[in-house]
Amino acid sequence: MVADLVFYMLAIETAVLGVLVVSARNPVHSVLFLVATFFAAAGLFVLLQAEFLAAILVMVYMGAVAVLFLFVVMLLDVDFAELRAGLVKHLPLGFFVGLMILAEMILVVTSLHTHGHPAPIQGDPTKALGMVLYTTYLYPFELASLVLLVALVGAIVLTLRARTGAKKQNVSEQLARRREDAVELKTVASGEGA
Repeated sequence: MVADLVFYMLAIETAVLGVLVVSARNPVHSVLFLVATFFAAAGLFVLLQAEFLAAILVMVYMGAVAVLFLFVVMLLDVDFAELRAGLVKHLPLGFFVGLMILAEMILVVTSLHTHGHPAPIQGDPTKALGMVLYTTYLYPFELASLVLLVALVGAIVLTLRARTGAKKQNVSEQLARRREDAVELKTVASGEGA
């Protein structure tokens, strides 16, 4: 009974915080809501006796990804008014993608009622997760890592911009420099300063 109550509390908290993540006007608040969402989802994992996934969610996603998002949002000079101006233009596509995700969720829930729930994991859940991930789902796992690598390179390319007035190193100019251009010999009389 207590586990059911905690589950519903955490589920409602996760859903509400997820809505706040995408609806917050301030991007810093959005990232902070994301951190709170990760905590609530980690609580759901603990209720499912998947402590390893809960710890990974807190350490990796909240500890690294969300903090990285927070630093990127705070350090980049992004004009959010300009980004919000394009919202109406992309609203039909966003609505379509939202409907597709809703349809997928309905299909998953109805298939659970039709086919029944999967068998509970026997033994160590972390070992079972590793066995399934690196045997049955090895290729999708590797494909996901490639997608993340492409996203990382894309983020670097998108944020890399030429800066005016920034000093750059010119290696060929440094190598072509002669000693006479850099060193000047002075004859200093005894008793005089340099």
